[in-house]
Amino acid sequence: MGMLLEIRSDAHAERRMINRIKALVLALFAAYWVVVIVIWIADRPVFDQVGGLPPSQGSAEAAEVLTLTALLVLLSVGIVRGWRWLFWLILIAFLAGILRVPAAALELAGKIPQQGPAWYVVLTAIVGIIQFLVALRMAAGYRRAGIWGE
Repeated sequence: MGMLLEIRSDAHAERRMINRIKALVLALFAAYWVVVIVIWIADRPVFDQVGGLPPSQGSAEAAEVLTLTALLVLLSVGIVRGWRWLFWLILIAFLAGILRVPAAALELAGKIPQQGPAWYVVLTAIVGIIQFLVALRMAAGYRRAGIWGE
């Protein structure tokens, strides 16, 4: 009985281990958060425009940042704990990130309304490419070692 508990606790600890794929996704989430904070501090009008907020709504901006922070913390906990369903959700969302590239091209060409200034549109395209590359890495890790590369 004691041996069974040891094996279970070892398996639990192993699942919570941070491997390269988990670290990569966590680093990407941290980078997202930093970029949002930098935009919030450095260019409030863009933050309001992209967030769909009326100008100069300090409390609404803070609530939006706190909500994003809570979401990223929850996702990060799920990554560390190795939630299987979250792997698939993130994989699908990141694969869809490649769609940001043609959308950004259409925005810059004036074919669809621009969501922000040109630098922001280019940033979303770069984020989409990075997400897609991370999704490919996640898929390769899944093929090699299973969910979260475990």
